[in-house]
Amino acid sequence: MFSSAPLPSAVLRTVPSINREQANAARRVLVINVTRIGDTLLATPALRALAAFFPNARITCLGHPKRVEVVEHLPYLAKVGGIDKRRALYRGWGDVLRGPEYDWAFVWGEDVALVRYALRKARHVVAARQRDAALNAKLFAAVDLPHRPDVHAVAWANALIEAVGVPAQGYRLDYFVTQDERAAAAERLAHDGVTTAGNGPLIGMQVASFPTKPYRDWPIAHFTELAKRVLAQWPHAQFLLYGSADDQARIAPLVAALPGHATGYAGRLTLRETVAVMSHTDLYIGVDTGPTHLFSALQKPMVVLYHPALPSGKFRPLQHAALHVIDHPRAGEKVDETVPIGEIDVETVFAAVSDALNGRPSTRPGLPAAGLEE
Repeated sequence: MFSSAPLPSAVLRTVPSINREQANAARRVLVINVTRIGDTLLATPALRALAAFFPNARITCLGHPKRVEVVEHLPYLAKVGGIDKRRALYRGWGDVLRGPEYDWAFVWGEDVALVRYALRKARHVVAARQRDAALNAKLFAAVDLPHRPDVHAVAWANALIEAVGVPAQGYRLDYFVTQDERAAAAERLAHDGVTTAGNGPLIGMQVASFPTKPYRDWPIAHFTELAKRVLAQWPHAQFLLYGSADDQARIAPLVAALPGHATGYAGRLTLRETVAVMSHTDLYIGVDTGPTHLFSALQKPMVVLYHPALPSGKFRPLQHAALHVIDHPRAGEKVDETVPIGEIDVETVFAAVSDALNGRPSTRPGLPAAGLEE
């Protein structure tokens, strides 16, 4: 639930709630969330809550065509598909003639085309308040969401459904690896000479975030020193380096510095193949980015580094017992992206890695989740 901290006056505008009779009567519910990988995954607690709230409904989730695969195979979603604002302009017009296909629709974001599409597809639509008053008047509820930078990303996603009376069903993220995906990943690792059942440990690393946000990338020299310290204590450790094709140049020096102990997968795997490989690892070490959220859904030990401009209180995994958070020494201060994340020292990160590999309970839970009571 949201904390008792006062919200801006705009957020206090009342909206109607969905009653129990309406929820039980619903047979089909549409969810639209067109966004990046991490934000798609961060909305899974809201999807889980909707499935519980509408017990007799089939839930359809539409997202970005290249990213919605992160919610495929979730047991509470009946259908997953792609959409974007351009395609939305041409879809759903048959429902205007036949009648709405869905009883309810929930739309995250401010793309007017997506909201209008939902209005064609569903009898009742819940969406963020739009700039068009006439469009807002057509919604069941026009929700004033919290200022996004002020709250944890899960709190922001949950705000849309909680505004109309849908209670949260926990804050952990969901992802489902199929048996076939896991088996294929094991075959891939064996082909690449990586053992998944040896003396280990098998450690995954995400050393880059977005090309547009390089300030979040811990120096490769630090990652290299960290890996060598791990090898000094666990000489059979293997490192798997994830990332996109654009990250290959950044990863290459790290692979070269760890001969026989590092395998680069940057640009070699699809998103779902990456998570399937992740499912075989004993530990994940990474910066704050999409793959980090994906790994958190596996509920396995992880060490995550956060830049002070985007501290852990806004994005860290929630309800994760094996999470070891490394916040920057200046977290909580008013800083910008010019502050070097390299000020997080290797000794601090290694201490967390050592705790994680030795199975010790985390003493580094991160900053309080803004806008949530855990």
